[in-house]
Amino acid sequence: MSGNASGNQSGIFQTDRRRFLASGAAALGAAAAAPLAVPTPASASAGTGRAAAPAARSLPEGLFTLGVASGDPLPDGVVLWTRLAPDPLNGGGMPNRSVEVEWEVATDSRFRHVARRGTAPAEPAFGHSVHADVRGLAPHRDYYYRFRAEGRLSPVGRTRTAPAAHAEGRLRLALASCQNWQHGYFTAYADMAEQDPDAVLFVGDYIYESAASATAVRSHEGTGEPVSLEQYRNRYAQYRSDPDLAAMHASAPWIVTFDDHEVDNDYAGQVPQDPDKQGQEAFAARLTAAYQAYYEHMPVRATAVPHGPHIKIYRTLDFGRLARLQVLDTRQFRSDQATTQEGAQSPLLTMLGAEQKRWLVEGLHRSPARWNLIASQIMLAETDLLPGAGKRWYYDAWDGYQVERNELLGELASVRNPVVLTGDRHLTMVSDLKRDFADPSSQVVGAEFVGTSISSNGDQDQAAFHAQFDPLVPDNPHWKLIDAHRGYHLFDIDRHGVEARVRIVDTVLQPASAAHTLASLRVTDGRPGVELA
Repeated sequence: MSGNASGNQSGIFQTDRRRFLASGAAALGAAAAAPLAVPTPASASAGTGRAAAPAARSLPEGLFTLGVASGDPLPDGVVLWTRLAPDPLNGGGMPNRSVEVEWEVATDSRFRHVARRGTAPAEPAFGHSVHADVRGLAPHRDYYYRFRAEGRLSPVGRTRTAPAAHAEGRLRLALASCQNWQHGYFTAYADMAEQDPDAVLFVGDYIYESAASATAVRSHEGTGEPVSLEQYRNRYAQYRSDPDLAAMHASAPWIVTFDDHEVDNDYAGQVPQDPDKQGQEAFAARLTAAYQAYYEHMPVRATAVPHGPHIKIYRTLDFGRLARLQVLDTRQFRSDQATTQEGAQSPLLTMLGAEQKRWLVEGLHRSPARWNLIASQIMLAETDLLPGAGKRWYYDAWDGYQVERNELLGELASVRNPVVLTGDRHLTMVSDLKRDFADPSSQVVGAEFVGTSISSNGDQDQAAFHAQFDPLVPDNPHWKLIDAHRGYHLFDIDRHGVEARVRIVDTVLQPASAAHTLASLRVTDGRPGVELA
């Protein structure tokens, strides 16, 4: 059956989606966090239109403990992901052999109308992860998917394709980053699922590489920082066991990139945070392990298969003529961080590297889209940390790479509706982007939304935050909103503007929490900068 719905099928589809959103998220989270019961032959074949053949039971029980996910939506396709891991915190627990995994994509959650099906190998060399790059789907519609391995079914996931190439409708995008397992629960994802975004943009720090803490809200697995491939696999598996994260992965496609904590705090290229403790060879081996584990656990295409200590993660995704999204990699190609103001202003420093910078600038200027979105792991706008005269910067952010940052801001001055979506800071920091931050009266060329963290920094001390940051507001007049609650940002984008909501949760110290909108902001078509709504 084709992916197009019409007549009564449209009504059935809408009802099916509501049913999935109302009841599916909790079940998906539970299924991802606990071993999946082995389906009977009848339930294993439900909705497929074919009889269920008896399956050999040579694999361990509970293959789909890590749930399912989808990512990088195209108008005609999407990546489907799972990983077979019956013993997820101990290397996976799979036999050392390839397993053929079936996948199905349907227009309904009961799989009565299957649109596409196929198989993909789960190879031991890639942790028995599965990346099915499905094509031939209809644009801008919901699909349901599942996997089967030796007769056992995965939880059902829901995904959504991108709009057709010439469409200019609406887009709802959720921005998330920085989820530290030890600092709290990922409660914001429960609210995010209720908001039904078209896609989730995750801009870094999916895991944290820190060792276990006995005083943490919930402790990291293992006995130290991950270094080997199996150790990184175990860390990702632990994070994937969070039920709200698992449910959100199964509710919408994700577009992901990494920052530093997926490898090592504040690393730059192939330079670790502590080169006196991690030699070049040892750190190259750590990069190789970390990037492979990242690929194994993310719904990305085969273009991201790593080659030793290298991985290709920067890429472009288009949402019709409404929005172009360029996803950056601000870790692999950067120069080592400066340590002084003079160093931060050196023309020799690069954040992006020559090739990625050229790709970004060309993509911006050739974009057919009304909105040009840039996913940057670290903050582009200035943060002047010194009250009064003079400047003091975070050198790990774009402030530490001022010449290249200013070149990019100059390019944005001639780009249609640039909006930068960022993470890293564990704060909400919404800013106008200035052509020259050294001149407060200079031209506004765009807007930046630095999303707060999902859990990193825990329930932050609000009085301490304001005591630190309120005195800095006069020195940073481009800031439109700063806040230190946990949560995420939600964007409704159409041809007229970007409506942004800062969604925050009351606490991340408990497995569930109420959520509400802290603030609403707007970027208007043809008017650079951001306003409080």
